Formats: sequence, structure tokens, C-alpha cells
Amino acid sequence: MSELMQQYGAWVYVILFLYCALKSGSLPLLAGYAAQAQLLDLSLVLGVTFAGGYLGDEARFLAARHYGIAWVTRYPLFRKPMAISNALIQRYGKAYIFLYRYPKGMRTIGALPVGLGTMSWPAFTLCNAASALVWTLCLVMVGFVFGRQVEQAALAGWGFASVILLLIMVAGIAFAWWRINRFPISNYEDGRNFS
Repeated sequence: MSELMQQYGAWVYVILFLYCALKSGSLPLLAGYAAQAQLLDLSLVLGVTFAGGYLGDEARFLAARHYGIAWVTRYPLFRKPMAISNALIQRYGKAYIFLYRYPKGMRTIGALPVGLGTMSWPAFTLCNAASALVWTLCLVMVGFVFGRQVEQAALAGWGFASVILLLIMVAGIAFAWWRINRFPISNYEDGRNFS
């Protein structure tokens, strides 16, 4: 590992930033572990991980807000699901922003439904910044403090826990979707109208 750090130098931080902007995963844990071994600078790892996590979701939110709404309203098939999704975001949006970073596969698309909804950008960016900060501290510091144990867990196939988290989140979303779908959409539409 130290050979990689010496060979790529500052590019390691660029790769960490891009990784965190695109997805969640084990790289921030490993970067924290590398910082514990003094192969990386801890303050840079924290800063780059936060910046990637925050800015990646900002970009997805703004892309959905700018391009997604026109695309969704063009197709009548998506109107009812978008109205239900908007109702879910209105009711559970802040909690959702804090949770979608953790289950495997959710982070890449997590900010898109929020961008399609009625949550304002200032409200989103505050929640996103707080969520990215908690996520950064959790992952990097767990890697820093418990690096050896994390390495052993990763080798033992710990990804299964992330899949379980994804299934729990999907079940929770499905349950909330079912509850909201039992009632007329007009009861929930507030602000943005998809019909």
C-alpha cells in the first residue's frame, strides 16, 4: 500500500475525491486506515472525502432540478409515480438525505428524487452538508481508529451488511410508497404539479 501512495502521491486524493463524489463505499475507510499508518494526511482525507460527498450530491440534485422535471413531465406514465415520490420527499426528505448515503447502490441516485421534488435548494444543501459531514466522520474515523479490524472484516466479506441495509431501505420506501398510494394524490400534491 505504501508503494502505491508513493507512486501516485497527490493523485490518491484526487481519486478519493472522485470516488466520494460518485458513490459510497469502502475507500474512505481505507483512506482513514492509510492515515492511521501515516501514509496519508488525515486532515486532507477528511476534507477531500467531505468535498466529494457533498459536491457529488449537489451536482445530482441540480441536474435533476434543471433537466429532470422537464423530462418527467413530458411522459404521462411518470406523473403519478412522481407525485407519490414528491409526497414521500415532503414527508421524509430530511431523514432520507441522511440515510441514502449508506446502503450499497443508493448513493449514486439518492439525490435525484429530491431534485425532482419541491424541497428548496437551501434546505437540501444544508441537509446534504450535514449528512456529508456525518458520513465523512463516520467512515474516515472508523478507518482511522479501527483500520486493522475493518481490513479483516472486508476480507471476510463484510459487504453483506451493506446489502442488508439496502434491503431495509427499499422495504421502508416501499412501505411509505404503499401508504401514500392508498390515498388520492391530490391530498399530497403541494407545489410542483406533475399532471
